[in-house]
Amino acid sequence: MQIFWFLPTHGDGRYLGTNVGARNVNLSYLGQIAKAADDLGYEGVLIPTGRSCEDPWVVAAAMIPLTRQLKFLVAVRPGVISPTAAARLSSTFDRLSDGRLLVNLVTGGDPTESEGDGVFLDHKARYEAADEFVRVWREVLQGQTVDLDGLHVKVRGAKVLYPPVQRPYPPLYFGGSSEPAHTLAARFMDTYLTWGEPPAAVAAKIADVRRRADKLGRKLDFGIRLHVIVRETNEEAWAAAHELIKHVDDAAIEAAQKAFSRFDSEGQRRMSELHRGRRENLEVSPNLWAGVGLVRGGAGTALVGDAETVAARMREYQALGVEKFVFSGYPHLEEAHRTAELLFPHLALDRPLRRLEGNLTGPFGELIANQIIPERLSASGG
Repeated sequence: MQIFWFLPTHGDGRYLGTNVGARNVNLSYLGQIAKAADDLGYEGVLIPTGRSCEDPWVVAAAMIPLTRQLKFLVAVRPGVISPTAAARLSSTFDRLSDGRLLVNLVTGGDPTESEGDGVFLDHKARYEAADEFVRVWREVLQGQTVDLDGLHVKVRGAKVLYPPVQRPYPPLYFGGSSEPAHTLAARFMDTYLTWGEPPAAVAAKIADVRRRADKLGRKLDFGIRLHVIVRETNEEAWAAAHELIKHVDDAAIEAAQKAFSRFDSEGQRRMSELHRGRRENLEVSPNLWAGVGLVRGGAGTALVGDAETVAARMREYQALGVEKFVFSGYPHLEEAHRTAELLFPHLALDRPLRRLEGNLTGPFGELIANQIIPERLSASGG
């Protein structure tokens, strides 16, 4: 498995839907999260995009010198930026980070936000534009000079002079639940991401994307975007989940769901359908909790439980083909540590943990009576 974490450039805190316990998400705080993720053994970090977020490319670039191995999953948005300009961004970032860029193609799902960015395309047209965008982006990064007179993208003599470190180009990630999204993923993407739906729904999506890719002679990796609430016991985990939304009132839920209803995103519709704006029955599948989606757009579900339980649920997704898990938790700095410390020992990770051998302070904890190294307890506490 590969485990990713999240940089909360749209805000962070101990509770959802309130300013109680809110954090100042500045360069220092984001740097703390990125450095923690790097040291703890996360594969990379997802950086969100949209008008509610700080710019992902600027944030990601600021994290390069603070980290050593951490990869950055950074969004490009067809229609908002030209494919050639996006390719130059990608190439420069990949070189400056020594090959640590992953590119997240985001077509957008909020028409109001898109119009504010100058994109006046319906759902079908956005995917047509994305198809043309990706073709140009990929070809210029491979050293080709491109002419395209498309429906939405028109370039003449497009090229990139400085190649990326990763060849033929930095890996492309993409998530979408509609039929055009699955077609786009099968045609161009390296990793297809789904939001955290129940396993049966995820299995159906993976099967459809895989079938489309097989027809084209292509193979994809698969990932899932989830929140995670892991504690030492199941009871503590569920208490933490309820605590997270304790300040969310009915007015906040109604306002959020009204805003989401204007989206033309199939993925957002499916997320909202899991809870239908109601607090009851939020466990939509064993240990899969839809409470986050009451007030948060996009990824709205969390895996909740003790480490063994959450690891077992992850392996259920892994059996479907999911190898990449993009996690987040509130607040993101503490939960990055908690998730790594509790959950990682139960997983077979692609990136091994960096052990602090020879360091007097770890990884065994504080010395007892100034001289005794604590013994490691078994997972059962024995």
